[in-house]
Amino acid sequence: MTEQTVVTTVAEGTARISWGPGQPVDVVRHEVAAALVEHARVEALVDPGDEAAQRVATWSGLRREGVMRGVTVDGTQVDRIVYARLATDVPVHEPEGFRALLNSFLPRKRAISQMLVRSDDERVLLCQLTYKQDWDLPGGVVEVGESPQVAVVREVEEELGLTIDAGRLLVTDWLPPWGGWDDALCLVFDGGVHGAEVLDRVVRQTREIRSAEFCTPEQVEERCADFTARRVRSALENVAGPGPAYTESGRG
Repeated sequence: MTEQTVVTTVAEGTARISWGPGQPVDVVRHEVAAALVEHARVEALVDPGDEAAQRVATWSGLRREGVMRGVTVDGTQVDRIVYARLATDVPVHEPEGFRALLNSFLPRKRAISQMLVRSDDERVLLCQLTYKQDWDLPGGVVEVGESPQVAVVREVEEELGLTIDAGRLLVTDWLPPWGGWDDALCLVFDGGVHGAEVLDRVVRQTREIRSAEFCTPEQVEERCADFTARRVRSALENVAGPGPAYTESGRG
């Protein structure tokens, strides 16, 4: 016998729904719809270890919003996944509503765009950063809904005050989880060849950039993290290559 579904008003316009093991999706879906008649929002807090409850939450039309950490339940601090549906959400039976539901729980991967800018004497433009010891290529994190190619042009302009077109993609480098970071994809675009005088036009974003220099291959190896140095080597090798390379932590 399944446990009863419980709906409780927890704030003005907000209801919280809970259900026991084995509760059919159809029952929870019906209770969510009924609660939305009198509430603007219906939410559920689901144990991250309870995959069955997560499936029920999703297929009853609740969108995953994130993880609430350190919720006190029966005197113990635990994590809970927050699912919710708003009265204004597009119905799940409509294509847009179904896509939004899927989008709420499918994996999202962080993307980083960088630019390989070379000098006419075969050096590479590197930035000395304020927030870590090793040097790196200019660039940064791609914003939500932003093209990686647009992002790298924006980042170079914000960080260095340089307007440089992003050419073709040279490398797609997968970065595994490391030091508190989730995994990510780093895309390196060709920034072309420039005279050393381009450094005279640099206007540093001092919050992030200590200095910017054209560096020899030997300096790249000395100043960069090993995986960054491998990525730079791969990008240089592919400047005249047949197409973008794929690497993992700089290794082909």
